[in-house]
Amino acid sequence: MPDHSTHSHGTAHRKTVPHRRLLLKGLAALPLALPFRSASAGTAKYQLKFRHTHTDELLDVVFRDNRGYIAPAIQRMNWLLRDHRSGEMIHMDPQLFDILHALRTRCGGETFEIISGYRSPLTNASLRSHRRGVAKNSLHMDGRAIDVRLVGFDTARLSQAAVDLGIGGVGYYPRADFLHVDTGDFRTWGAARS
Repeated sequence: MPDHSTHSHGTAHRKTVPHRRLLLKGLAALPLALPFRSASAGTAKYQLKFRHTHTDELLDVVFRDNRGYIAPAIQRMNWLLRDHRSGEMIHMDPQLFDILHALRTRCGGETFEIISGYRSPLTNASLRSHRRGVAKNSLHMDGRAIDVRLVGFDTARLSQAAVDLGIGGVGYYPRADFLHVDTGDFRTWGAARS
């Protein structure tokens, strides 16, 4: 008895291939037909890159997406921003990361160099006794302040961009070449002001 199933299966296969190709082409083009905002909304990622100037640790992390903050990423940033003198860590205010992301987006920079993140009360008191400009009730002790530079970007211009955001405290220290940002009330000090 001759086996016609191979022949008829082969013929059926040839007839369905063009339909499958059309279906696959249609599915592939579907994302292009969606409105741009809808297609990009699900892929919004907030990424930051850091190098700590005292520990030389590096971190490249996506800390937020369209669903909110990413807890393991926030934890990694909290560790990076610990008091490097004592090893103490605190939960940093995530709005700080939003401010840094806004600055990075606005200025086009790549990596933030961390000068200071969290400071324990003991570290803050020690710095106060040896340096001018360290606040007694510094927001660094509450995890609400960070001192940074943006690699490859002029710190005075970075300061002006931070002032233009109109969020939190912005202090520019030209001699030490760093920018202080915090999540307190809006205020400015240093050379760059609007």
